[in-house]
Amino acid sequence: MKRLKIAVLMGGPSAEREVSLRSGAAVVKALTATGVNVVPIDVKDSEFTMPTDVDAAFVALHGTFGEDGTLQRTLEDRGIAYTGSGPEASARAFDKITAKTEFLVAGIPTPRYEVLDRGYTDLSRAALLGFPLVVKPARQGSSVGISIVRRKGRLEQACQIAWQYDHDLLVEQFITGRELTVGILDGRALPVVEIRPKHGFFTYVAKYTKGQTEYLVPAPLDPGVESQTKALALQAHDCLGCRDYSRVDLILAETGKLFVLEVNTIPGFTETSLVPKAAQAAGIKFPELCGRLVKMALARRGQNAMADAAGKEAVAISS
Repeated sequence: MKRLKIAVLMGGPSAEREVSLRSGAAVVKALTATGVNVVPIDVKDSEFTMPTDVDAAFVALHGTFGEDGTLQRTLEDRGIAYTGSGPEASARAFDKITAKTEFLVAGIPTPRYEVLDRGYTDLSRAALLGFPLVVKPARQGSSVGISIVRRKGRLEQACQIAWQYDHDLLVEQFITGRELTVGILDGRALPVVEIRPKHGFFTYVAKYTKGQTEYLVPAPLDPGVESQTKALALQAHDCLGCRDYSRVDLILAETGKLFVLEVNTIPGFTETSLVPKAAQAAGIKFPELCGRLVKMALARRGQNAMADAAGKEAVAISS
């Protein structure tokens, strides 16, 4: 049997390039271990080249271009099967303002917010939400450009920081509580992860610097809260039209109410990233997780199974 040839796309032109290279390297190592013929590709821009005989692409690009639907549209135009959500769902999830709108239509609880653009500098409307506030670019990931603003005098400075990354900003009510995240895999919720940054909130540094954050997998939650968290995460994933996998970030407020913050269609994907951590807790090792995502991409092209070397028996995901 011909070995499968999988291109792993990584890098990209976004502010998350270095993180993407780490994700891509981990995926290359995992898929190679399963016996797949892996072709690593460092994507610099839309003119990237791929071998003509690849069976599918594993998309490991985070941020602009890789996660906003642009790369997905390019792959579809080239007739290449790929992992993860399609162009439209990717664009909806990546744009935090669009995602918020979809959450509200679906009745999904999310913090109150205002939208600011660079051409509209009256910040009084946002200040009416009350402090503290979270200021974030509408289209970035990995906490790039995000600030927590605890008093009105700091709001303009936070907006100026965020405007370096996007002309549209989301100014959101800060919810005090426990940070939770739920990986979604093939229509099922993985075990809930609780995120406990040791200093402040879950910044870029806290995410990618060893020892800066504690992760509890599975999160110590009452069974009812755990069930509700998973159900809400699945609802958010589905309402944006996502497929294959995602990571849904939530806050469990001190009042006991859950709020959905956002859906990440291409979350970090090293062995120690959050979705792989949750998968490991469900009994799914990292190489198998990568292989399952490739299988789903192949299935959309009518290829029903991976090669024997990569096609291990799927294990049931604990609910």
